[in-house]
Amino acid sequence: MVLTSHQQMLNTDSTTGLWIGEFTDPYYEFRDKNYTVVLASPKGGSPPIDPMSKLTENITASNRRFKDDDFAKHALKHTVEIDGVSASDFDAVFYPGGHGPMFDLASNDASGRLIVDFISQNKPVAAVCHGPAALIKAAELQPSILKGKQVTGFSNAEEKLVFRSNNIPYTLEDKLKALGADYHKALIPFTSHVETDGLLITGQNPASAGPTAKALIAMLEANKNN
Repeated sequence: MVLTSHQQMLNTDSTTGLWIGEFTDPYYEFRDKNYTVVLASPKGGSPPIDPMSKLTENITASNRRFKDDDFAKHALKHTVEIDGVSASDFDAVFYPGGHGPMFDLASNDASGRLIVDFISQNKPVAAVCHGPAALIKAAELQPSILKGKQVTGFSNAEEKLVFRSNNIPYTLEDKLKALGADYHKALIPFTSHVETDGLLITGQNPASAGPTAKALIAMLEANKNN
């Protein structure tokens, strides 16, 4: 799992970072299926957490489970630097969201190359909410990763509803479309929506984090049986 290291936003003192539920929901989907999970980030160490994701109304069952899980808390505090990660050592990669990835992972060379390597090695790439911003750098390196592909991600409508439109450098929906992606979204904002196209699995918003992980697991299990 590749997490953001970025917390500053534009035109505000409010901070962002990793949306904690978009990490914990998939993390336990993987762990409960006996997958080994390695956490990486551009800077390594402990990633910033978006304070809004810790608010009571955004807490999920996996958040509560995480609070009592010393192993997982230690792992999150000690992420490895993405520069040292090789796709050949893993079966898949997953990018959680929070607004942070729009700033750092969207332009991170090591992350972009990692995604290209996973695809070239016929291994799945999954991302949720603002996590698909990581596909921007990958598409710069290899345009076919996004061009014509059915994807989703945090929508323009959702961005307006969380009042962060003036605090980000671009909107993810528009950026994905500009790179040639066939963008889709749920009819109702903040409801779960997942798109799968080839090796690419994307989820729209926090509610999509667990379902996106389940779609990735299903793909991995299918590949095992082939």
